[in-house]
Parts: sequence; structure tokens; C-alpha cells
Amino acid sequence: MNLSPMRYKNYVWPHNPRVYTIEYERKMGVHKVPFGLYHLQDLGLTRRVMKGEGEFVGPGAYDEFKKLATVFYNAGPGVLVHPIWQVSNAYFVQLSLEQEPRPDYVRYTFTFWEGYDGYAAYVRQVQEAGAAESAAAGGAGSAGGGGQSAAQKSGEVWHTVVKGESLWRIAGKYGVGVSQVITLNPQIKNPNLIYPGEKVRVK
Repeated sequence: MNLSPMRYKNYVWPHNPRVYTIEYERKMGVHKVPFGLYHLQDLGLTRRVMKGEGEFVGPGAYDEFKKLATVFYNAGPGVLVHPIWQVSNAYFVQLSLEQEPRPDYVRYTFTFWEGYDGYAAYVRQVQEAGAAESAAAGGAGSAGGGGQSAAQKSGEVWHTVVKGESLWRIAGKYGVGVSQVITLNPQIKNPNLIYPGEKVRVK
């Protein structure tokens, strides 16, 4: 089975890492009660931890590792696209050399923590609702004064997908980050799969 390459932010792995692990965790509280018993309290899910191990092999292997290290040094979350796991907004939290590097061979490990953007999504919903109310109020006071759509008034920019395009190519065309495009388009469940004629919001 041919798998798509793993990528994070603007880095694409030349070949996928050899080992993948993913950890799910649920936080629990334990409360003692009389007579030596206890009560468990579900405190909810916490971050997913995505780990792996891989090698860069051949001429320029260490140079390839340095490219990955440069991505690690860039702060902030980014979109992690894995060939098997679901796409996630993640932080690059660990990158290690597992032996003394050679120009033609580097073995490394990495760790990503999945970010939670539910609060940001809630804030965005509130902001969009306020913008819609303002647009409606402005429209009521200027009946017959122009035919701009709500999207035009709010400064939204949409792109119609053509054959052969990807979200990464579309984001680059408009000079925005692919994570922004994914956030603006919650209707796209798989960022690796978009169709010609589909409308994608880019700003």
C-alpha cells in the first residue's frame, strides 16, 4: 500500500518515519469515601501524544535532519498530516538524535502534542455572529444602496477548486498558512481530499 508522505507546516518527509505511536489519555480523579472505599471522577480527555522514530539515509542525510530541526525551532502550532492518523493541529515538542550523526545516516525520534482549539473556535463563532448582526443592521439602514453580499462586506475571500489543486497550493497562492485555511473550512473533513468546483474560504 502506497502511503502519502507525512508533513508538518512547510516540511515534507522524504520518506515516512519507520515507527509511529499514538497515546490517548483520560484524566481521572480519585476521591476517598468512608469505610475505605473510593469514588472515581472523569476529568475528561487530555492531549493526544504522537511519537515516532525514523532515519534519513544517503548523501545529504544530515542536511535533511537540519531542515527538520529548523521546523522544530519555529514556534507555534501547525498542521500535522500523517499518512494514517487523522489530520491535527499540533505542537512539535521534541526532536532527538539517537546516535552521532553521519553525513549519510541519521536516526532520530520526534514527539508532537495535539493542540486544542475549541476555545478559539468559540471565539470565532462569537465574532462572526457579531459581524453578521452588524452587516444586517447596516443593510437595514441603506435599503436599495448597493448589492454587496455579506461575504463581500465582511472581507471574506473564497476560492473555487480546480483539478489538481490541494489546500497547500491554494494557501500558497493567497499567501496564507494552510492551518488558517483548514480552520476557516470546518466543512472539509479531510484536508488531503478536495474536489474540483468546491468552494474554499481563504480569508
